[in-house]
Amino acid sequence: MKAMILAAGRGERMRPLTLTTPKPLLSAGGKPLIEYHLERLYQAGFQDVIINHAWLGEQIEYTLGNGERFGLSLDYSREGEPLETAGGIVRALPLLSRPDSDWFMVINGDIWADFDLARLQPPAVDSGFAIDAILVMADNPSHHSQGDFCLNHNGMLSEGCTIKEGERLTFTGISLLHRRLFDGLTDQAGKLGPVLRAAMKKDRVAGLHHGGRWVDVGTPERLRALDQQLASQEP
Repeated sequence: MKAMILAAGRGERMRPLTLTTPKPLLSAGGKPLIEYHLERLYQAGFQDVIINHAWLGEQIEYTLGNGERFGLSLDYSREGEPLETAGGIVRALPLLSRPDSDWFMVINGDIWADFDLARLQPPAVDSGFAIDAILVMADNPSHHSQGDFCLNHNGMLSEGCTIKEGERLTFTGISLLHRRLFDGLTDQAGKLGPVLRAAMKKDRVAGLHHGGRWVDVGTPERLRALDQQLASQEP
């Protein structure tokens, strides 16, 4: 499989830091956030990674280059004006295609997690389920206490559930997606959330609970906290 890192956002909540630096290049623990993803992708056996960019994207290409120093081959989906998440993925689909796999991994560029990416595998062909997406879910952080989706006891995700049916968790921004999830969509498709919710209604989205560490680096305060944790080797 190939992997894609979403790195095209303007990072408006991170201003003024992102006025001169794209958010994935903001540093925590002595290196840019996006480099943690590249290292984990390499450790999980990935070789080809696509990075989309728009805002200050030339800095991303200059910093990461062709990926050789990470043991990876990097390619870039240049958007000019930033597309939303689903639109950005659709734009990059030609770069994500492989003759031997319709699945690919997608990771938000503005998160940090100790999740082992090798755990995220496509379902067996003969599993009997038509799955379009597998999302990694985490326990709800204090700033998002209501969570995003319910991970039901059968391993499938839905928008809501009772305590007996499952647990409401937060989407980490790490997922395995099948290209048919985007059938009929253009690069003006908007955000990924509505696309996933439509697939959930058809019972085609599975979930995987990550019980380890995960940070949505959405504000300067969270970035500083992560930086301090990583610098002290106690994330």
